Amino acid sequence: MVKSELFRTFAVKKQQEKDMRRGLTLLTGILMLVACGDSQQQEAIRLLEEARTHYEQGNLDAARAGIDSLRKTYPNVVEARKGALKLHQDVELKAAQIEMTRTDSLLQLANRELEVLQKQVDEHKAALKATPEELTLLTRTRMRRDSIRTQFETLGAKIRYIHQKQKQQ
Repeated sequence: MVKSELFRTFAVKKQQEKDMRRGLTLLTGILMLVACGDSQQQEAIRLLEEARTHYEQGNLDAARAGIDSLRKTYPNVVEARKGALKLHQDVELKAAQIEMTRTDSLLQLANRELEVLQKQVDEHKAALKATPEELTLLTRTRMRRDSIRTQFETLGAKIRYIHQKQKQQ
């Protein structure tokens, strides 16, 4: 009887030691997971801040690259990704505004060029001296102007869409 009690006591102690080791292993794993999560969050925030700095300096391509890197490397860091989404909208808005300004200048030039060419062709038509080359040039100039106008209108729609999405947040 004493032997069985000693055996039971020994078995209970062995089980307690196993439970203790399991608990320590579990605790160590949890601590490592939390520590890694914090370092991932910190790294994701660092990438976001770098992208934001690039944006503020006007380097939109580097800002886009930073945002893409954050999205691919840290897909589970939700708060940083939310910040990246807002920054992405800001980057795309700024890029569209810059492109729209450039396109507006091109559109104005194309309109002036078309007006001058149209007057010249109209004068030559009235004098019955219009050549096929002139008419072809007029048509091509009009097509180029229409293409630039379409690009301008598309950029305007993109800017309105981004503004709408920003208001929804």
